[in-house]
Amino acid sequence: MRLLYLLNVSNASQLAADSGFTFADLLAPALTDAGVEVTVASPVAVGDARVAFEPTVSPSTKYRARFDPGMDALVALFRARQPEVVVANQVEAAPAIRAALLEAGVDATVVGYCHYLPFSFTDTGVLELDPAMDDRGLGRSVLLAFAAGLAACDRVLVHSSTAASWTTAAAARTGVDLGDRLHIVPAPRDVRLVRDPAGITPPDGRATGLYNHRLYAHYGTARFTELARRLVAGGTVRLTVMDLFGTRSPERIRLDPSPERHLEELATTDGVTIASDRGDRVRYRSILAGAHFGIAPFRPGCPWSMSVIDCQAMGLPVIAPRTGWLAEHIDDELLFDTDEQAVQIAERLANDPEFYLLHAKRAYASTADLTPAAVAARYLEAIR
Repeated sequence: MRLLYLLNVSNASQLAADSGFTFADLLAPALTDAGVEVTVASPVAVGDARVAFEPTVSPSTKYRARFDPGMDALVALFRARQPEVVVANQVEAAPAIRAALLEAGVDATVVGYCHYLPFSFTDTGVLELDPAMDDRGLGRSVLLAFAAGLAACDRVLVHSSTAASWTTAAAARTGVDLGDRLHIVPAPRDVRLVRDPAGITPPDGRATGLYNHRLYAHYGTARFTELARRLVAGGTVRLTVMDLFGTRSPERIRLDPSPERHLEELATTDGVTIASDRGDRVRYRSILAGAHFGIAPFRPGCPWSMSVIDCQAMGLPVIAPRTGWLAEHIDDELLFDTDEQAVQIAERLANDPEFYLLHAKRAYASTADLTPAAVAARYLEAIR
């Protein structure tokens, strides 16, 4: 099988913060091991030299990634590579991919991986547009472009049952019947970030919590900041907050200055330490190993989180708001509805070794089926 993986990279200078690239970097070699001839078309090559590379230009904004797929380049790429399967990591580009395949005279299966959902659903079934994709009212157009992408795909892959439910509901509301084209294929855990919980020492009355998510406003960072103050107030918990972006370009800051604003606020909070892995996976592992538990983001439309999986694969329990995929994936004893409940859970993790070790083992076990080889097998089963 000749598989062409089309990957847009949102921040090529900070690859460690790009979950889409990390996913491809782990999955492409595993697919190669399974006998697939893989080519990644991306601004940056994956780390395995066996995976062929076609350099592309990174979209300058999140909207160009969705509305400007570059038809001429796609046609030339398809004619050169003659793929049997084309994977669109940006689902909104699928109609252009289908049209480019027609123009190139190439017959290929089009697979859309819904790496990012530009919408979510409330507990009462209300569809809400992603505020990060709704600058000047563009959210509805992004939703319709996403639905058009679903319609153009032969296979649609999502991370989780929550994502499957939301994607099916959004498709139905826009007149798209997914039929049997939808498959759940979770992302792989990073093999560099795996630690057997048997060697973990529980906290001795003081615990360090880790928040390793992007600090965008739409990730619920303002809510996390409120919780951070509550967590550190009693002295039992200290927090490490990761700066995943470093210095961003003026263009990206102009589109959304919220990460810089939230980072400054958190940096001046007593009991909170700002840390950076500087894009180094070894350093990132060290930061994870120095924490006792993770904290999930407050993002309403959370169909999956690479950062949560990173913590769990290292044997770190993750406390989380009871919402979206988090409510599906996280152990019920670690879910909270209020800040007070979150503080109680964190303090119990700090002071109850038996409770802590139980959830360290459960966290690790929840990622056991997410090895790259296991995910690659599910991926191939879904697209064949």
